[in-house]
This record gives sequence, C-alpha cells and structure tokens, in this order.
Amino acid sequence: MKFDLSTIANNINYIGAMILFIIGLYTVLTHSNLIKKIIGINIMETSIFLFFVSIGYVKGAVAPIIDPSSGEKVFVNPLPAAMILTGIVVAVSITAFALSIIMKIHEAYGTIDLDEIMKIRSVEEDE
Repeated sequence: MKFDLSTIANNINYIGAMILFIIGLYTVLTHSNLIKKIIGINIMETSIFLFFVSIGYVKGAVAPIIDPSSGEKVFVNPLPAAMILTGIVVAVSITAFALSIIMKIHEAYGTIDLDEIMKIRSVEEDE
C-alpha cells in the first residue's frame, strides 16, 4: 500500500475524527473532575458526528434533489446527515441531564471531584 501525503489529504476527515475521539477518551480517563469528563464525552460525540458526515460525503456529488432536466448525477447520501441531527439532539439532552446530576452531586458532597467523592463515600461506609 502506497502511503503518501495525498492519502492523508484524502482521508483528513477520518483522521481528524480519530484524533478527536482519542482526545475525548483521554480526557474521560485521566481527569477526576466530573465537568471535564462531560467535556471529554462531548468531544467524543463530536468526533462520531464528523465521522458519520464524512461517510456520507461523495466527491463531486450534488445535493439529493432530483431534477428531471439535469439528467443522471451522483448524489450525496443524506441518511448520515439526518441521523446526525437526531444524534445531536440526543447528545445535548444527555449533556443537560449529566450536568443536572453533577449539580445534585455537588449539593450532596460539596465537590465534583470523583476522587474526593469516593473518599467521602468510603468514610461514610466505615461509619
């Protein structure tokens, strides 16, 4: 397989999606702050959105609007874009729900640091 600069240029969307996903996963795994974990999850969701939209793209294709006078043309696949619209709504809803849970956790424990919460819980269990 020939690996050169044109291969990277042709697949930059996929490479960008992978890099974003890795950044989000790293953020989720390495930070104990719950807000930072939510930000990492949002970065991962964004990378999935980029990946799906990139799958639907066809170079040189036109929007999927059928015009009988234009003849035969190649169309961009509209299904990934429609799925992503639903995915964005779900992602925003999950983020809002997670932030509301974090607010309740802060009210209960006085912190949003996961390590401190686990220490508080272990002390409560010992008593």
